[in-house]
Amino acid sequence: MSDDTVENAGTNAGTARLERRGAVAILTLDAPKTRNAVTDPPVLNPLIAALEEVRDDRSVRVLVVTGAGKAFSAGGNIHDIRDRRGMFGGPADQVRNAYRAGVQRIPRAMADLEIPVIAAVNGPAYGAGCDLVFMCDLRIAGESARISSNFVKLGLISGDGGLWFLTRVAGPAVAAEMAFTGRAVGGAEAAALGLVSRVVPDAELMPTALALAEEIAANPPEAVRMTKRMLQQAGRVDLSTMLDMAAALQGICHAGEESRLAIAAAMKPVS
Repeated sequence: MSDDTVENAGTNAGTARLERRGAVAILTLDAPKTRNAVTDPPVLNPLIAALEEVRDDRSVRVLVVTGAGKAFSAGGNIHDIRDRRGMFGGPADQVRNAYRAGVQRIPRAMADLEIPVIAAVNGPAYGAGCDLVFMCDLRIAGESARISSNFVKLGLISGDGGLWFLTRVAGPAVAAEMAFTGRAVGGAEAAALGLVSRVVPDAELMPTALALAEEIAANPPEAVRMTKRMLQQAGRVDLSTMLDMAAALQGICHAGEESRLAIAAAMKPVS
């Protein structure tokens, strides 16, 4: 796909860029000097604005999240953490409120998205950057990817709910090992552990992520949104509740025009 197919989606100020390729949106964390630290307001605020824009735009069918430069995201700004500046400074109750008003806005905004989100992990994803990876529905890693829930190495915990997402993706045993050791997992090991669906050469990362996004975006959009809702509930509710939900959503599908058109297209003779 050529660069001239890229359209600005309107949220390009600051250090998170939102672009469009047809029905696919690309959200790029763009603060290479801090390795895309998501706790910095110049990254955090446009990131949240971009997620809200995608949430409200029904023409967007898939979102791809990646980082500019050599890192996906270093997570927290290590200099601010060391110096206890910004959201990391002050008494415990002040830090607690800063987390709620700051970095915890990311998982809430991600949870509000009804569309599939793909993480294209282009390098180190540490701390809150690792958490952002696991907030996404699908993950593709470049060969240079390094994923680490490294909070314990800094005497900290995941303050943005990352262990909730990590445990759901990795399972309790792998999540515990990653959280207790804080060690980094490379792309190949991440694929072997099921943390990412595939690992590809760095040069092929975005083309691979965009090809997957376009494959998903080609499907009827409301069915995809409902499928994501069902996947989110899997493991959270009992079977009876899941079956009730499936029946209700399937009723909407069967009665809708989207399904009728999709079935008619599928039944056309192949020339």
